[in-house]
Amino acid sequence: MVIGKQLRSDFLVSGKTIVYLKTMKKLKFTILVMCIFALTANAQITSDDKLNWWGDIDGFINQQDKITLDAVNEALKKYPPSLDEPMERRMAMLMIDGVLHEEKAAYRPAVQKFLQQRIQLAIGELEVAKVTKGAMIWKLYNHGFIIRTASVTFGFDLVRAHSARAEGFEIPDREMQKIIDQCDALFISHRHRDHGDIWVAQKFIDQNKPVVAPPEVWRDQDIHSKITHLKREAQTKQTLTIQQGKEKLIVINNPGHQGSDIENNVPLIFTPEGLSFVQTGDQSGPESDWKWIDELGTHNRVDVLFPNCWTTDIRRMIKGFRPKLVMTGHENEMGHTIDHRESNWLTYTRLQGATVPYVLMTWGESFHYLP
Repeated sequence: MVIGKQLRSDFLVSGKTIVYLKTMKKLKFTILVMCIFALTANAQITSDDKLNWWGDIDGFINQQDKITLDAVNEALKKYPPSLDEPMERRMAMLMIDGVLHEEKAAYRPAVQKFLQQRIQLAIGELEVAKVTKGAMIWKLYNHGFIIRTASVTFGFDLVRAHSARAEGFEIPDREMQKIIDQCDALFISHRHRDHGDIWVAQKFIDQNKPVVAPPEVWRDQDIHSKITHLKREAQTKQTLTIQQGKEKLIVINNPGHQGSDIENNVPLIFTPEGLSFVQTGDQSGPESDWKWIDELGTHNRVDVLFPNCWTTDIRRMIKGFRPKLVMTGHENEMGHTIDHRESNWLTYTRLQGATVPYVLMTWGESFHYLP
């Protein structure tokens, strides 16, 4: 009998335990459902339908950025870069300034998404674009440009936007690799990280594609011996072999500077089609540099000039280079403080009265240059 009561007691205890566990399981499930509902409701509230942002300043600014940049994307799609820029496009370029000239801009999810969208647009075009006449020109981040003619494709100052030092604001490695795959050579103007990216350079070298840079760039790194160091001499034409010897570029590697002592290559590059392009990097050197700048266009044809928009005297530079077209770079470098982030409106102001046509582009845009 004692044994029977004990078994019955154990069964009751066990039964209560089972009921208790089932009850707790249901309670936990209910709580989980409620949490999911709450998160979903919150996600709905923070969507485009949210009308009250009191107490959420960061959320408000990010949503404002999203709405603004969505409108910018629509405008840029409708009004692509052109020699005859409509007011709608100029307004979109100014709207970009308003978003990016905010202290935390590089950390804003909407701004980060904007960069990714713009770079994806460029990659999509690069992977399919065929050029039969003239050149296709893409502007990437900061002073990064890619030039494609019928026979060659090369890049200037291609970086992953790590200079902003903001997690989430960078071009992912896998996307940059797609860009590298489309290029035959890379030209790096100088050592600063918003112009030179050692990871990008190494990927070019891994594919046996030449990387041209000043001698002081990564001087203490293993990669230095694998970089091509053309002579820094004005008016001296040098040959750069690309595509495993199938094609070549003719380069005049002008000896520029940023400030008084930072080496800054200013290469004038001639393609097999006879087109010529020059990118200035952060050219802002001593008065002695103006000797070759003032005379360059006298001795050489320049189709497109890519100057740094903040250079000390952009009008004098244009006069010296005598290009057929100007396309500025360095606007909205997010690694710089707001006062030196260089807005589009400042570029418009600096180019007032320019004697040659100019086209202003933002991240990911392209332009078909026809000489």
